Formats: sequence, structure tokens, C-alpha cells
Amino acid sequence: MKIRINALAGMAIAATAALGLSACGSSTSPAASPSADPAKGEITVYNAQHESLTKEWADAFTTETGIKVTLRQGSDTEMSNQIVQEGAASPADVFLTENSPAMAQVENAGLFADVNKDTVAQVPAEFRPSTGKWTGIAARSTVLVYDKNKISEDKLPKSMLDLAKPEWKGKWGASPSGADFQAIVSALVELKGEAAAAEWLKGMKENFTAYKGNNTAMKAVNAGEVNAALIYHYYYYGDQAKTGENSNNVTPYYFKNQDPGAFLSVSGGGVLKSSKNAENAQAFLKFITGKKGQEILQKGTSFEYAIASGVPANEKLVPVKELEAPTVDPAKLNSAKVTELMTKAGLL
Repeated sequence: MKIRINALAGMAIAATAALGLSACGSSTSPAASPSADPAKGEITVYNAQHESLTKEWADAFTTETGIKVTLRQGSDTEMSNQIVQEGAASPADVFLTENSPAMAQVENAGLFADVNKDTVAQVPAEFRPSTGKWTGIAARSTVLVYDKNKISEDKLPKSMLDLAKPEWKGKWGASPSGADFQAIVSALVELKGEAAAAEWLKGMKENFTAYKGNNTAMKAVNAGEVNAALIYHYYYYGDQAKTGENSNNVTPYYFKNQDPGAFLSVSGGGVLKSSKNAENAQAFLKFITGKKGQEILQKGTSFEYAIASGVPANEKLVPVKELEAPTVDPAKLNSAKVTELMTKAGLL
């Protein structure tokens, strides 16, 4: 019996030593504190953000923490609908989007856990919902890209609302079926009300040309098919960083003045209540809104705005403060109402 006791004591000492060595070899950064066993703590991210950007975030997070990240790719609406359908049985730990309405949909279904306070503290209030159920991770600005060979800046509309006026009939395009444009309309509803939004959509139906995708709409402007298109800024900057073949005849115009057309759409990130690895999921969200995560965004090729941890936007972009964007609570953007209004207007 004495021999067995001594053997057990030796095993305990060896185990303690092994744990000590393991602790000495781990990272001391805040993101490295979750599960010491990555195999048991891996997380699944339902990703509607740019796939390349999120892969960079995931790879950097795994390098720093040892926690494996599995990405499942889809669109804003596709992913949010799937999460709502899966409910408490969802295998997702984290949900990332390009626009806020999909986040609000999941929040309204009661499926998000609160975001950890130290993560919330990294993101300025204007880039996160008032509810604290998710947070902003990036942003994109609404712009009117126009054909600089056909129209001078002094002839451009002073407000996005002017695009519904008769003088703009047949002169502009957009991609109404996409989550990007629907987020812009959602902000219009919040800023001006349903009646004003419905009236604008009616005028839009009369005036615009529909394209499938923002990049296609910009290409149409570049090719001289229409004078202008209402899209997000990063399509222009992304194309310019490559060959410029779809944007060399195009210039982005910023409405500013808190106009609905100056809407700054917040990309969101949240942790699901159903997460089996909530601690690691929260750590991932903290990482991408932290300095390292935002610098990956700043220096990358997505050309979205860095918004957190004091990291400035890519130097090629118009600074956020100069955009003069209207104040919109991301938690109040309603994709269901927008779909209803756009369907009634014959745009969907």
C-alpha cells in the first residue's frame, strides 16, 4: 500500500510540473486566457463578412491563442435566417455580418449573449447598438459613384432623396436585392420614417436601373450605361487598388451633412447564447475589435473602415469624421420592414 501511495504522489508531482511548464509557455495576452485545450474549445463562426478578411482574423487569433476557428460562409440574410431557424440548437458560436439589420434580426429573436464589457469598451458608442447584445467590428460608407466624364460635381444631387426627383429619371442605378442597399433603406426608414421611405422608394422605382450587385452597378457607371450608382465606398477603392478597369471613369461622391445618403453601415459581431465555447467566442470578438484585429482590417484589401481600439482607417479612405454621417442606432434597423416596403414598391 505504501508503494502505491508513493507512486500516486509521484504522478501528482509530475502532473503539477507539466502544468507549470504549460503555463510558462503560453501567451500572456488577454485573448490567450480562454480554454487551455484548443481541441475542446474550438469555435464556429457563421461569417457574412468578407471571407478573406475573416480568414485573416481567424488565422491571427489561432496563432495567438491556439484556438481553432471554423468558418461557415454565407450572406447576411442567409446566415441570420439560418441562426433564427436553428435557435438554441445552432452550432454557431459567433456571427459576423457586413450590415446591421441581420444582427438586429438575431438579436430580436433573443439569441445573442451580452458582449463582454472589456470588448464593448474597445468600440465607440456610435459603432455599436444601444442594447449591448452585439458590437460593431467594421463600417462602410454610402456613396454615389458617378461618371466624371458625363457629369460635374456641381450637378450632383445635394441629398440622396433627390434621386427620386424627375430630373434623375434613367440616370442612376443600384442593387436593390442586396443586403447592402437594404441596409441603406433601413437607415432611411429610421431617419425619415416609413411614409417618407415609401415615397422615396416609389420615386426610385420610376428613376433607377436595377443591377445585380454593387460592383456590377459601378461597372455600369464606368461603362457609361448610367450616370451614377448608389453603393458602398469600398467597391471603388478595392477596384482602384487592383487594375482600376471597372472604376477609372468613376469618382465617389459623399453626401455628408448627416444626409441619409451619408449613412455609415456598421458591420456586426455577436456571440450566440447557444455557444458551447462562449469564453473562446467572446475572446475572438475581443480580438477582432482589439488593436491587432483592427490593424488587420486597416492594412488589408477589404477597404472597410476600422472603427475600434483607436485604429485609424486605411489612409486611402476619407476619414470617418469627415463623412458627417447621420446618427443611427444599429439595433433599430429592421430588415423585415424594409423588405415589406421594397416589395410594395416593386423593387423586390
